[in-house]
Amino acid sequence: MNFELHAQLAQDCHRLGRFELGLLLLMDDASYPWFVLVPQRAGVREVYELDAADRALLWEESAALSRALMAAFRGDKLNLAALGNVVPQLHLHHIVRYAGDPAWPAPVWGRHPPRPYTAAELERRRAALLPHLPAGFTAAYAAPG
Repeated sequence: MNFELHAQLAQDCHRLGRFELGLLLLMDDASYPWFVLVPQRAGVREVYELDAADRALLWEESAALSRALMAAFRGDKLNLAALGNVVPQLHLHHIVRYAGDPAWPAPVWGRHPPRPYTAAELERRRAALLPHLPAGFTAAYAAPG
């Protein structure tokens, strides 16, 4: 079985590139710096289903992404979640939060309709993050859908 990105993630996110294991996506909601890390392993729904090496690599990539996000966007808090209630494919949300953002202090899910990125906003978000990502990250942009 080959890895294939879940259709809902493909529809809702911009592809920014990849780490060794994880595909990096940007949720198409300009209200928040909201990124999604998807381990490129077919059929995996939960973290414990990854083998030990992939599990360790996922956490290292998540930590590297988290450091990059807080350096780039200087948030007050970083929310990290792996819910999977709507999209069963394992994916980790990394959401930079600010006191006073549209959903603060509540979770972002379902609080407000998503505000799609304009081309200029998207480029600013990407340009702010890319210099902070580790050397092993390969940038490759693709629009949702």
